[in-house]
Amino acid sequence: MHQGVPVRAHTRLGDTSIWRAAVLAAVALVGGLELPAQGAEEAKASSAPMVQGGDAPAAEPQAAAGSYTIRLRELERRVDELKEQIFRSKARLNLLKETVLHGIVAGARAVILHRNEMGALYVPIRIVYALDGAEIFSKSDESGKLLERGKELEVFNGSIPPGNHTLSVMVVYQGNGFGVFSYLKGYKFTVRGSHTFTAPEGKVTTIRGVGYEKGNPLTTDPAQRPELEFRTTVGSEHQSPPKRAK
Repeated sequence: MHQGVPVRAHTRLGDTSIWRAAVLAAVALVGGLELPAQGAEEAKASSAPMVQGGDAPAAEPQAAAGSYTIRLRELERRVDELKEQIFRSKARLNLLKETVLHGIVAGARAVILHRNEMGALYVPIRIVYALDGAEIFSKSDESGKLLERGKELEVFNGSIPPGNHTLSVMVVYQGNGFGVFSYLKGYKFTVRGSHTFTAPEGKVTTIRGVGYEKGNPLTTDPAQRPELEFRTTVGSEHQSPPKRAK
């Protein structure tokens, strides 16, 4: 019994030592296992910013490249639209050119004259002609020598597109009264008129605007006597222009 006590004590001591050794071994084992895991996590955590920092420069060029591609496609679209507009403009220009050339080469021609058949009481001092709203002739002379009675002047002689046209005329007369009509010298009389005509293709249309007196010289108001009329003739393109009346 006495000898067994040390044996039990030694056994307990040995058990304790073995237990402590096992615990230390387990702790060491656990610590050895966790340390690499913690190191790995730290390595991942420390390497994560490096990965992100490394990806940022690469992401920016990619975004810039995408934006450049979008802008390039938009520019190509606009260029295509401009090409289409230019093509349509060229087509309209060619059509207009053909129309103009057709009107000049194979179109019509107009000869417009103005004739003065007013009496001695009215002296023309201004004559204005417009064709389709565009002025083609304007002449003034306050001296009274613009156009003598019984004569005519050429207003227009050239090509015009075939079809309908409108001729507008304005003539201003200076009163030239004498005797009982001497009071007319202080008056000016303006007469206006318009004429619509058709210019046939391949033909010459001659129009005379004629200023004349209407009514009775003794009973008609002098302001109502100046009048305009239009005399139109159509002839062949090969005919000579009409001679001016003397």
